[in-house]
This record gives sequence, structure tokens and C-alpha cells, in this order.
Amino acid sequence: MIRRLLLRVVAHLDGPLMAMLGLLLLISTATVFSASGENTARVFDHLVNMGVALTAMLLISHVPPQRLMQFAPPAYVLGLLLLLGVAMFGIVVNGSRRWLDLGITRIQPSELMRLAVPMMLAWYLQYKQEILNWRHFAVAFGLLAAPLAFIAKQPDLGTTLLIGTSGFLVLFLGGLSWKVIGGFAVVAGAALPLAWNTLLHDYQRQRVLTLIDPTSDPLGAGYHIIQSTIAVGSGGVVGKGWMAGTQTHLDFLPERTTDFIFAVFSEEFGLIGNLFLLLLYAAIIWRGLWLAASAPSLFGRLLSGAIMFTFFTYAFVNMGMVSGILPVVGVPLPLVSYGGTSMLTVLLGFGIVMSAATHKKLVKT
Repeated sequence: MIRRLLLRVVAHLDGPLMAMLGLLLLISTATVFSASGENTARVFDHLVNMGVALTAMLLISHVPPQRLMQFAPPAYVLGLLLLLGVAMFGIVVNGSRRWLDLGITRIQPSELMRLAVPMMLAWYLQYKQEILNWRHFAVAFGLLAAPLAFIAKQPDLGTTLLIGTSGFLVLFLGGLSWKVIGGFAVVAGAALPLAWNTLLHDYQRQRVLTLIDPTSDPLGAGYHIIQSTIAVGSGGVVGKGWMAGTQTHLDFLPERTTDFIFAVFSEEFGLIGNLFLLLLYAAIIWRGLWLAASAPSLFGRLLSGAIMFTFFTYAFVNMGMVSGILPVVGVPLPLVSYGGTSMLTVLLGFGIVMSAATHKKLVKT
């Protein structure tokens, strides 16, 4: 009886994907424990966040894609209202207004829009799939631009670019013409000087200049990149060992449990550990894309594909940022960095991907 109940509970979870996600979460727990200086309270909070996110993933994996489609417009509208709330009543931290205080907790609505935006675009393209033309793609661009304007205003350039990328991927997978893509690329390239002078804030321009020459301000804007690259390089081939990283435990490395946790991992586990982590990420992405391709509906394929490409983008940007090949934009390493909202969003995404595949199998039987 109990065995049958357990099988029903996990019926919509993909075994290979869950095994790889479990291994990544185990790595995350060990790295957060070391990065936090063996802070058991921080690790306990991390485990609580993990438990909540896994429970949410399990629940959403039982929701059929057809039902998820019904949630897409309300989730998108709710996300816009929360972003409006941030603009009016949000908490300012380090010069950015990104968080909303709900009394019992604080949330970052821009993280929730990582799912709400591609869901809305996938819903709209599914709804119009029989008569798709340039007008419908223009409306889709408008649906994408509205939340991006709020997030860019906070300001949060990194999240703006990443959510914009996820939305653009939905449009691309939905059949956006290569001519339009090429034209958009030309316009974006031509607008770079204007964006540099008028749209970017001073600190954002400084981040790009610091990427080119971190030593120009080693104790200021270049400090994060210099310390993270030292940590990555000092790990060598085999690393210094778990909880033995000097850059981490001597407090040289900033934001070591969140944005720069990859530097902690690199210093302690070295090149071999990094290669293992990269292979694990690649295997998760490959499995997720395989499940996305098997989705029976256009909505499921578009949303699942966008979720997996977004997962790849976040991992690539974080590792590139920590390694000094991309500007510092404040992007966490998915499922490794400490942070409840980010983990919840990512695992909800994986629950959606598994829902599309497993419900298809149940229909066939």
C-alpha cells in the first residue's frame, strides 16, 4: 500500500534527471557549508529552501501542461503587479530597488518572472499557432518588453538581459523568422553606442571597463574579479580540499555563498572538480532538452525548451563572470548558490519540464 502510494507520488518525476539534480544539490550543500564558514544556521536555511523548492517541483510535476496553460496569463499579470509594487514600495539594497517586503518574508519578483514570461509567451503562441504572422510576434514582443522595462528600471541589467534571452528563445522556437532575428541583431549592434551613453548607469559602465582591466581599481570595482580569478586559479588541478580554500576562509572572496560560490568550489576542488561540475550541468541540460523535445504540445515544447536554455544561460553567465571573461552582473549559479527564490524558480522549471514528458506517457497508456 505504501509502495503504491509512493509510486503515485513520484510518477511524474524523471528518474535520471532527478538523480542528477540530487547530486547537484548535494554539491551545493557541501559548498555552502564551506563557503559560509561552517555556519550551520545558513546551511539549515539552505536546506529549508531546498525542501520547499523540491516540494513545489513535485507538486507542479503533477499539473498537466493543459492546466499550466490556464495559469500562464494570471501568473504573468501577478508578476507585473509585483514588479509595479517593487517600483512603488520596494526595498532599496545597495542602490537597487529589487525586493518586496511581504511582512513574513521578502521576495524578488524579477526572479519569478523568469518562469512567468516564457509561460505567457508560450501560451500566446500556442493560442495563435494556426494563424501566426508578424502581427502576433509583434504582440509577443510587447508582452516581453513590459516586464523588462520594470526590471531594467530597478536597475537590474543582468536579470533584464537573461529574462529577455529566455523570452527571445520562446519566440525563436515558435518560428520567428531568421530575417527578423538578423534585423534585430543589426539594430541592437547599431544601438550599442546610444545604450552605452544613455541607458547604462555609471556603475554598469564601470563593470564593463573593469572587465577589460580589473587592475585599474584593484580595491574597488576590480576587487571582485581579481579575488575570484585568484581563487579559481589557486585551486590548480586537484584543488586545496573541502573547507581548505584560503581565499574563502580568510575572507578575501566576496559574496562567496551566492554569486561567487563557483570560485569557492574551484579553489577547493580544482580543475578536476570543475570538469565534473561542467559535465553534470551538461548532462542535466541534455536530459532536460530530450524531455522538452518529447512534449506533445507546442506550449510544452516552447516552455520546456526555453526553461532549459535559460538554465544553461544562467550557469554560463555565472561561471564566465567568476572566471573574469564576462562582466559582474549578479547572477547566481543555478541550484548551487544560496538563495531561496532562485532555487524555487529553477526547480519549478524542472517540474514543468518533467510534467510535459510524463503526462504524455500517461496519455499513451
